[in-house]
Amino acid sequence: MSTSYEATAAWAQARDAADPLRAFRDEFLIPPHEGGESHYFCGNSLGLQPRAVREAINVELNYWGELAVEGHFKGRLPWMDYHEFVRDHLAEVVGAQPEEVVAMNTLGVNLHLMMVSFYRPTPDRHAILIEAGSFPTDRYAVESQIRYHGFSPKLSLIELQADEPNGTISMAAIERALAEHGSRIALVMLPGVQYRTGQAFDLKAITELAHRHGCVVGFDLAHAVGNLPLQLHDSGADFAIWCSYKYLNAGPGAVGGAFVHARHARAALPRFAGWWGHDKTTRFQMGPEFVPTPGADGWQLSNPPILALVPMRISLEIFHRAGMQRLREKSLQLTGYLEWLVQSQLADVLEIVTPKNPAQRGAQLSIRVLGGRAQGRALFEYLIDHGIIGDWREPDVIRISPAPLYNRFTDCLAFAEAVRQWKNTA
Repeated sequence: MSTSYEATAAWAQARDAADPLRAFRDEFLIPPHEGGESHYFCGNSLGLQPRAVREAINVELNYWGELAVEGHFKGRLPWMDYHEFVRDHLAEVVGAQPEEVVAMNTLGVNLHLMMVSFYRPTPDRHAILIEAGSFPTDRYAVESQIRYHGFSPKLSLIELQADEPNGTISMAAIERALAEHGSRIALVMLPGVQYRTGQAFDLKAITELAHRHGCVVGFDLAHAVGNLPLQLHDSGADFAIWCSYKYLNAGPGAVGGAFVHARHARAALPRFAGWWGHDKTTRFQMGPEFVPTPGADGWQLSNPPILALVPMRISLEIFHRAGMQRLREKSLQLTGYLEWLVQSQLADVLEIVTPKNPAQRGAQLSIRVLGGRAQGRALFEYLIDHGIIGDWREPDVIRISPAPLYNRFTDCLAFAEAVRQWKNTA
């Protein structure tokens, strides 16, 4: 723990003033609170709106009004190729080759599409490994795919139990699970960051281990994309999926994303086919035989929703200018300061359940309120009333996520001061 932190407004303001990324905050709309701005720590649930989004959407609306169908071929960014205009910056964020990523659908849809191709159970190898307490989207999708293939979740769903304090999972636990069950596991499907605990996993180490046991590997990166610098290509993962409305700031219900490793770019994999996934060079010949576009584009079903992709394009341009490495450096500082405030000022009220090792977490700290659920809800509602916006996870955890694009050291201090005020009045 750093000894250089101070729980003073002067210290936090000085750090904010010296922040080389401070100007990016002005590119976002901060929710108001009592004549000022709130302290928004909920980018892990819904990222803030970039200011440039409204005008960018208006541009496309104007093209629609002025060009109508010709907007597919004319205008600054013709709609026919619009999903390609987010590709390069999306690949930067996730550490992939451009042809390995595609913006399409939503997370749940993409998870099913990926499992159609990569979950190919046999009588001897039919199990899927997930973490216990996985996000419902993953759990429901995995169970339904198991049943769809004629197997029973009771036999084919293996849940990786937490083996560390506060519900986190060690690499040793993953190794034990694969040593015991690897020969019957068809798919290892784990998160990049576990939504409840905030634990970040080593994607490359998990992939290498699982591949040694003959398993296919996929990741749900909903809480990792835009949060941690990812190296998806180098990780060797077979596929990954994510949503874009959290740290990527692409708007509520935003278009999701998928990664398919380059080694599968031209593989004859089974898939649910759609017209927009057909080879671009012959798509408009309207032939009866499906010929997939090489790479992740080949998993597309329908033409992209232009107005929904606009916020993603704007946000990814911001990420490109900021740079994931610089964002990670600031994130480490912000989250480290928040951790220090909780441990040094509020240890009699709060307990952090997210791993202490910065390499095993992103921006999110999952914070348990001591005293049980009633105390936790009382504090959470007090924070909301005082413009401190985090989110709640049953039974007693508040998630606070200082996003480096728009959060400040003074936001972290405001959280600590609000908790201290609540403690003194409770």
